Amino acid sequence: MGTITIKDVAKLCGVGVSTVSRAINDHPDINPETKQMIMKVIEENNYIPNNSARNLKRSDSKTIAVLVKGVDNPFFGKMIRVIEEEIRKKKYSMVVHHVEAQEGEVAAALELERQKKLCGMIFLGGFYSETSEDLAKVKVPVVLVTSAKPQLEANAGYSSVSVDDVKESYRMVDYLCELGHERIAILTATMYDESVGKLRLQGYKKALQKHNIEINENLIKYMKDSEDYSMKCGYILMKELLESKEEISSVFAISDSLAIGACRAIHEAGLGVPEDIAVAGFDGLDIGAYYTPTLTTIVQPVEEIAKEAAKILFHVIKKKTIHTHKFFEGELVVRESTNEKDSAH
Repeated sequence: MGTITIKDVAKLCGVGVSTVSRAINDHPDINPETKQMIMKVIEENNYIPNNSARNLKRSDSKTIAVLVKGVDNPFFGKMIRVIEEEIRKKKYSMVVHHVEAQEGEVAAALELERQKKLCGMIFLGGFYSETSEDLAKVKVPVVLVTSAKPQLEANAGYSSVSVDDVKESYRMVDYLCELGHERIAILTATMYDESVGKLRLQGYKKALQKHNIEINENLIKYMKDSEDYSMKCGYILMKELLESKEEISSVFAISDSLAIGACRAIHEAGLGVPEDIAVAGFDGLDIGAYYTPTLTTIVQPVEEIAKEAAKILFHVIKKKTIHTHKFFEGELVVRESTNEKDSAH
């Protein structure tokens, strides 16, 4: 079978990567029979755990891994560039790993840790279902960037940098309500999303409740598992909404890419933005300022977030600080794609 990886061993045994890792490291928290089975598979397939790399002093390493989930999201492009700049300034090198949709971030991180001699990791996006216990298996310092976790444990073994997704989405939907909109739809992540999608949906619901607007499940459009934060996805979701014949006066898309796709579907239906349906996004992508109509959005301070993530990571690597969680303020930028309800048809 060629070179066998820890993931292959896990597959052959029908267990998770973390269970294989526990068996190899002689962890007490594992069923003896399971351990025996794993060790047998390891022996039969000549899998060599990367102990040599594990035993090398981490402090000698000068490589930082950046794990990206949602590689099609242009929001991350700028962030990766800024992070790379900061890492280079410190004379460190960077490897970028794209986490596949079906691959867990922690599994990817453990595999990277096994293959390369790393001194730290930055996770961009994602982090849908991993627990802090899962994350604790990663032995190098970790900073989550825009990888929302609904509850941040005060003593969590990782750092995080992001905007407050609930608060910023609330701010956007509150603004739409103040304009007089009541039939506000949302284009959001999958129904099972435990990350940014869940938090931004919470902000949306909170704002509607404040304005005593009943939450209409038909106006909540979830992505399908195979879809992502792309313009194509926004276009498809908006078309479905329009075909549902639900009355809609405005749409809040949880990313600018989705919002731009939605605008396209509205125009194709012979409707105007914002005259018939107002559209608002989230992120502050450059394209939003040049699209017609220009896009009302929550601008995330990408550069500051990226620089802060690198700064925190280096502090933790050099043991100057324990893990910290930092929130940045977003900025509500009003442009042509939203209007007052009274001026709409």
